[in-house]
Order: sequence, then structure tokens, then C-alpha cells
Amino acid sequence: MRIRNILTLAILAVFAIHSCEENENETKISSYNSTESHNAGQNCMSCHTSGGSGEGWFTVAGTVYDSTKAVTYPNATVGLYSGPEGTGNLIMEIEVDGLGNFYTTESIDFGTGLYTLVEGSLVTKHMNSKLSTGQCSTCHGASTDRIWVK
Repeated sequence: MRIRNILTLAILAVFAIHSCEENENETKISSYNSTESHNAGQNCMSCHTSGGSGEGWFTVAGTVYDSTKAVTYPNATVGLYSGPEGTGNLIMEIEVDGLGNFYTTESIDFGTGLYTLVEGSLVTKHMNSKLSTGQCSTCHGASTDRIWVK
């Protein structure tokens, strides 16, 4: 009986440790030239959210394309600003990785909305409307053009 109780406690302890690890928010932030990301153009936050199967809970994520809107654009920069067209305060800057994806698990206060700026090597693009979520593919690639620069 005692061995059975010890085995039961051991199994429960392993299950509890595994469950806690699955429920933690692992820090993930995209960086220039990295090739660790995947699923370009898809909704990153369908997996990378609390309870999801992806590592880390993204607060902002998306994919940048070149001017053809068919090929991903690596190593661009995404900026979140308090004012339109790169005015106001820079709230966060996110590096686009070597596969064209950008993401962060860092906490972001969207407040009454933030404005986005995407910089490529030749072009800087501004989003003229405020955003209140970092789930970029909710609109881009679905109901509006993909995010693109050149």
C-alpha cells in the first residue's frame, strides 16, 4: 500500500511539473538574421498564446513581404509609436528575422492605440490607423494587403 501511494505521488509530481512548464510564457523575441521562426503569413497567435501549443505568448507578431507581396522580406524593422508616421514616443522596436517574421512576448501597453512603422532598406511604410492588438494577420493578408516594404 505504501509503495502504491509513493508511486501515485511520484506520477502526480511529474504531471504537475510538466503541466506548469506547458503553462509558462517563454520569452521569445525575433532578431535580424535568425531563422528559427516558421509559418510565414499565418496567424502566429493561434498557437503562441496562453494555452496554445507554441512556445511563448506573443503580444505582437506578423510577417513582412517585399513589394511583390509574394516573397518575405528579411531583416526589416517594425516600430510601434504613440503618434502617426513615426511621431510621438517609440514604444517598441521589433527586428524582423531572416525569414520575414517578427514577434515578441514582451508586454506592450496599447493604451488608446499605437501606430506602426515598417522600415526596409529603401522604403519606410506607415500604418495610418491606430492598432489595439499586435495580431497583425487578423487584417493583413485577410481583409487588407500584406505588410510590405522594399
